[in-house]
Amino acid sequence: MRLVFGFVLLIGIGLAGSAVYLAKDYIGQQQAQLAEAERAKQAIVPTVDVFVVNKQMRYGQRLTKEDVKLVRWPEEAVPEGAFVSEEELFPSNGQELRSVLRTMEPNEAVLAVKVTQPGQDAGISSRLSPGNRAFTIRTDVTAGVSGFLRVGDRVDVYWTGAVGEGQNLTKLIQPGIRLIGINQSADEDRNGPVVAQTVTVEVGPQQVAALAQAQATGRLSLSLVGADDSIVSSAVEVDLGDVLGIEDERIVEAPKEEKCFVRRRQGEEIISVEIPCSN
Repeated sequence: MRLVFGFVLLIGIGLAGSAVYLAKDYIGQQQAQLAEAERAKQAIVPTVDVFVVNKQMRYGQRLTKEDVKLVRWPEEAVPEGAFVSEEELFPSNGQELRSVLRTMEPNEAVLAVKVTQPGQDAGISSRLSPGNRAFTIRTDVTAGVSGFLRVGDRVDVYWTGAVGEGQNLTKLIQPGIRLIGINQSADEDRNGPVVAQTVTVEVGPQQVAALAQAQATGRLSLSLVGADDSIVSSAVEVDLGDVLGIEDERIVEAPKEEKCFVRRRQGEEIISVEIPCSN
């Protein structure tokens, strides 16, 4: 009897141990699944709908509803100027379409800087900031940086002409102004070299007057500013003497010796007689 009781006890202890082991394993699996779910939850980031183009769009094309689609975009990584609603991108139910200013590749976000305002063409007027004006400068292969200029570049403008008594002078008159057109094109995506006969710049009304006066009285030359250069050129003025290293020679006249005279009458004549000066 005791032998049977001991045998049953051993079986009970074994079953209990198995149950504890299985329960521990189950609880461990549940905890692992909960941890995995928590990690997946943390990996999920808030998103918003952003309009992207569904095909390549080039300069001058009209942007229609058929050219775009909505995609989910991480909320913290939405580009500045992106369109997140149809009312923003196509006001008036698409009656006034925007024009493309820069080439966009498929699935690229539509940004405000890459399209015009509704109803505008991709011309010079669409690139002007409020209050600024477009001014065209005559140029050639040497004055125009040998064809390396592109729309969107910044240039320094130098004036060369005669001042005063025939003195030739070169002076920086407008630093860091932006090009918005080359010849008759405002396309920023033109990669081939173009020898510019004219360039159009964006300047204020006062700068327009200064450039017009300078162009009428001398020759304008352009100097290309680096893309990442944020330093504004200071005053620059050079004449032929500076180039050749010729110093101005000033002629200093020696002071003239002072002379004193007295007048005397001799008969009908008046003569001057030199005398020592009292001072």
